[in-house]
Amino acid sequence: MRVQPIEEHSTAAWANIEREEGIAKVPIPSPDFVKLARDWVNHNQK
Repeated sequence: MRVQPIEEHSTAAWANIEREEGIAKVPIPSPDFVKLARDWVNHNQK
């Protein structure tokens, strides 16, 4: 049985919503968190 979660959602870009856009209220993360997410992806590519 797995004890640790596979993904860490608290560090995801969508978890740090700066504002919502339009009628659909699309979540827009802050530029700082977008950069952190991009750096994480670039570092963890397989």
